[in-house]
Amino acid sequence: MSPDEQFLQAALQWDLPRLYQDLAKVKRKRLTPIEQVHLRGLLCGYSPSEIAEKLHRNPAGLKVDLCNRLYTYIKRLLGKDGEKMVNWRNICEWLGEAGYKQQFSSLGEEMGTIPGEAILRIRNLSRDLFSIEVKAQFIGSLSMTTTINSLTVCPSSNQEKKVSEISTVSDQESKA
Repeated sequence: MSPDEQFLQAALQWDLPRLYQDLAKVKRKRLTPIEQVHLRGLLCGYSPSEIAEKLHRNPAGLKVDLCNRLYTYIKRLLGKDGEKMVNWRNICEWLGEAGYKQQFSSLGEEMGTIPGEAILRIRNLSRDLFSIEVKAQFIGSLSMTTTINSLTVCPSSNQEKKVSEISTVSDQESKA
């Protein structure tokens, strides 16, 4: 998995576009892709050592990068320049207090429908038949699987140019 694909679940709980934009104003240029990955790792609750392990980096080097860059930008954004970073967990706490954590409705929480994890699997069943399976696991007891079987027919160049598509969709809700 490439670094850009790491810790994407942070987008489920945090307003990343707004946070990236606000941090870019403080930094006076956009966050680098690796700074975004580090931030997402922290927002997912991973320690700097765990982030370094997942990214195959030296933990000491990553901690230095965080202290010299990301922590500085966040403290400046939140007006906490003079405050000491006691623990990396301060980042999530401070950003949550500043309103960057997305709020879910209490009804959704009670029903267990807060998105937890989604998996997309695409299989080529034959030359013209594809199966797409989406599995979404929600925090709580609800899960959903959707399977889409799609047959796409593309005519040869000497035939009339039409594309027909046949799709079947099945949804299943089950208690995990």
